[in-house]
Amino acid sequence: MPQASPRRLVALDGLRLVAAVAVAVYHYTTFWHLDGEHVPVYFLPQAAKVTVYGFLGVELFFMISGFAICMSSWGRGLGDFVASRASRLYPAYWVCIVLTVTVTAIFPIRGYLPLYTDHTLADIAVNFTMLQEPMGVPGVESVYWTLWSELRFYLLFAVFVVVPGITYRRTVIFCAAWMVAAALAPAIDNEVFTMLTVRHYAPYFVAGITMYLMRRFGTTPLLWAMLGLTWPVSLYSLGERVRLDPGWKVALWPAVLIVTVCYGVLLLIALGRTDRLSWRWLTVAGALTFPFYLLHQRIGYIVIRYGHEHTGLSVGVLIAGTVAVMLVPAWLVYRFVERPCGPRMRDALRRGAEAVRAAAPRPAAQAPAPGVVPRRRDLALAELRAWAELREPVAPKR
Repeated sequence: MPQASPRRLVALDGLRLVAAVAVAVYHYTTFWHLDGEHVPVYFLPQAAKVTVYGFLGVELFFMISGFAICMSSWGRGLGDFVASRASRLYPAYWVCIVLTVTVTAIFPIRGYLPLYTDHTLADIAVNFTMLQEPMGVPGVESVYWTLWSELRFYLLFAVFVVVPGITYRRTVIFCAAWMVAAALAPAIDNEVFTMLTVRHYAPYFVAGITMYLMRRFGTTPLLWAMLGLTWPVSLYSLGERVRLDPGWKVALWPAVLIVTVCYGVLLLIALGRTDRLSWRWLTVAGALTFPFYLLHQRIGYIVIRYGHEHTGLSVGVLIAGTVAVMLVPAWLVYRFVERPCGPRMRDALRRGAEAVRAAAPRPAAQAPAPGVVPRRRDLALAELRAWAELREPVAPKR
């Protein structure tokens, strides 16, 4: 199959930043005690009932992730896939842990969010592995729970798609099988199976993958059917996500509308309706998204608390200013950590993978015994296999 180099989709980068800012505004305007006594709705009685839906930025993140991971993995082997993902996540993640622990130790604030606990050195050390969630260790930031969902998606995609070789057919089968497994998880009622299938968020990842297949190979009735299946399943899971208790009843219908709009916007990107956008600042915005997401919560709380105590600014202005302020350390992490360290780590991991492949013993080729004729069944299977390869759809040239 001809492999075209993926084009940078600046609209996708901009959508990432929208998702990150939505999550940040949600955190700044719900649950925590902004002044040590009152939750933000005390200061923002109307706005907080709208910004509470910012938690849906996580669902948008997962859709974008399905799209982007499928796009960036095409034509790559397992070694490249692992090197790419690890070098993209870990350098910024490690530095953000250090920054968060340092800032919160220097500027401690109490009584702002009951979910947080004091972290021991052992807790912080486990956080560096990114496996604190399955190990039952509290995250340095509560937002780190989404990384565990991402890692499970990477694991499934690597094992069932990347290792055997990524193709259109294999990716479609993977998406269909994953959706079936996620739908059956409640009936099976097995904790390990539910965990592996990422039950609540599988529809979003699958939707993103499906939309990338539409972009690469064009729309087909099968892909439309798959995308149409993910939408109601995701809405069903959404019912559990809106069971929040910020002090008022959170209605379901705005969440349904927002998720539907997210589907529509990503679909427009997939179908090429935004390809004419060439604003370079959107690419930078997309690059800031990951460190901004990792840093925004606890440090942002500190900025808002100290701003509220020492300035006469309104709470709304403080929250908007904090979002802008948190983009500064995010840019510093991107510029001085991700950009220089990511490629070096990726190259080192690739060299390690190549060394492992070079050192692996190769089985000696066995020639067929003299006079042995292949069975008709083997020949038929070989012909079917060749026919299947010829039937792979070819990506249209753009």
